[in-house]
Amino acid sequence: MRRHLNTLFIMTEGTYLAKEGECLVARIDGKPKVRIPISGLESVVCLGRVSYSPWALEHCAANGVAMIHMTEHGRFMARLEGPTSGNVLVRRTQYRWADAPDHSARLTRAFLSGKIANARLVLRRGARETAVPGARTALGAAADRLGGLLKSLNRETSVDGLRGLEGEAGRVYWSAFASLLAGGDQAIGFNGRNRRPPLDPMNALLSFLYTLLAHDIRGALDAAGLDPQVGYLHRDRPGRPSLALDMMEEFRAVVADRLALTLVNRGQVRAKGFRVLDGGGVIMDDDTRRTVITAWQERKRDERRHPFLGETAPLGVFWHLQALLLKRHLRGDLDGYPPCLWR
Repeated sequence: MRRHLNTLFIMTEGTYLAKEGECLVARIDGKPKVRIPISGLESVVCLGRVSYSPWALEHCAANGVAMIHMTEHGRFMARLEGPTSGNVLVRRTQYRWADAPDHSARLTRAFLSGKIANARLVLRRGARETAVPGARTALGAAADRLGGLLKSLNRETSVDGLRGLEGEAGRVYWSAFASLLAGGDQAIGFNGRNRRPPLDPMNALLSFLYTLLAHDIRGALDAAGLDPQVGYLHRDRPGRPSLALDMMEEFRAVVADRLALTLVNRGQVRAKGFRVLDGGGVIMDDDTRRTVITAWQERKRDERRHPFLGETAPLGVFWHLQALLLKRHLRGDLDGYPPCLWR
């Protein structure tokens, strides 16, 4: 159980939440583990097999505290709250800002700052760790180029211009990505990013991890009361979770890409675990998929210090924290949205 940004995260299976006076009490095996005054809460996020008494639910509803249910893997299931809620005001602001070029550009710049800075960090770390001189040179040069593009973000005022810088950053990053492969199955290489469908094992692995990441971030946005469909960097499209894809940019390189590289470089994922479909697309077999999902869930349990809040939390809570920070910015409690910058 962790408390961040006035939100109580209950991640221990079998926890029972009860009302005790003006507090919520979390019990495990009948023993109270923590008591939290209801006045200090905005929401309670329950992951996995978590239950509560009707009186605890009534207490939350009466005090404007939302109760959010998610699976243990982060899939959003339901949000329960009383008759009064500020979510409609936050969502109206979200929609207005999506139609306002200046607000859209500021949020787009924040998302891209996180994306490019974190991608540069991955390349720099790879340059330090590689023993191949040619790879070190390529990774260092690409990281320097991303540093220049990061500075250019502050000079660009339009969303289309920022999207252009994102495209250039992607070309630079992916041109150096192969130099991050070291060891593992030599049959898994990388000749450029491709998708819909992915045409080789590395791209199939990346696309699968991106799907898991987008799924988790969409659940975090739902839990925060934001609309995952309405974003700023990604254009609106029916069925597309644009805001989830916006926020996902901060985590692609440092979470999904680094996990993919670890799995390949350590030999945990091998080329024989993939097969080619009739149309040329490549997918992973069931055993490889289980390996990847297990590694993903383990990765989300890693404890890290949040760069903006200064609090330690499991990695899987970070997108919830970012969603809450974005909500606070939309509500006017924060002057700007702070992207999650890895260190």
